[in-house]
Amino acid sequence: MTTHVLGDTGVLTGRSLRHILRSPDTIITTAVTPIALMLLFVYVFGGAINTGSGESYVNYMLPGILLITIASGVAYTAYRLFLDMQGGIFERFQSMPIARSSVLWAHVLTSLAANLVSVALVIGVALIMGFRTGASGAAWLAVAGILVLFTLALTWIAVIAGLSAKTVDGASAFSYPLIFLPFISSAFAPTDSMPGPVAWFAENQPVTSIVNTIRALFAQEPVGSDIWIALAWLVGILVVAYAFANAIYRRKIS
Repeated sequence: MTTHVLGDTGVLTGRSLRHILRSPDTIITTAVTPIALMLLFVYVFGGAINTGSGESYVNYMLPGILLITIASGVAYTAYRLFLDMQGGIFERFQSMPIARSSVLWAHVLTSLAANLVSVALVIGVALIMGFRTGASGAAWLAVAGILVLFTLALTWIAVIAGLSAKTVDGASAFSYPLIFLPFISSAFAPTDSMPGPVAWFAENQPVTSIVNTIRALFAQEPVGSDIWIALAWLVGILVVAYAFANAIYRRKIS
């Protein structure tokens, strides 16, 4: 049974990846907005922002830009899933001996692959702009693990949006709050520089602990409790989103 599920997931993931390869502008478009934001903040606003950390501003704000990259990218998952639903692909899959769970997992794994490529592009541009880190291989693996968890959590939210949307615009609109969330966090400026209520929200929302963890790993500093808070948020969101997505999917195909 497990082999059957893995085989079906592999075939359907290959199908989704071929769609991405036929239109690589999807990945390029996903990376363009975060890169533009990075250029804007570093070369226009960066000199006016006092982070109090003593590090270059591109180093300070890169973790937040990476999260924005992923938040932008998962919108395409909702969009592609919505088109599959409207195009009757799911009905055709139901008439075939295919594991039902493999249909959703194919979209999720495609999102993971596409977003990791976008993240690599953004990091490449950041290096050109002066980003530097002495992080060890283990620290890079930890950063990669956090970004993978973040991508999976947001992608399952995208699956919910893709399955529930009534229009194409509605399928991708869910990503706007996710893209905006890093701006009200420690991603671009210290939270203690914000007004009281805004600072409280920034300090207690998931993006801040994720950004602080990635920033500490890049800077070779102790991550403290931030990593456990970040993991708790990510695993919690992932589990809840996965459960809701599968419940909606079962209702749709029943």
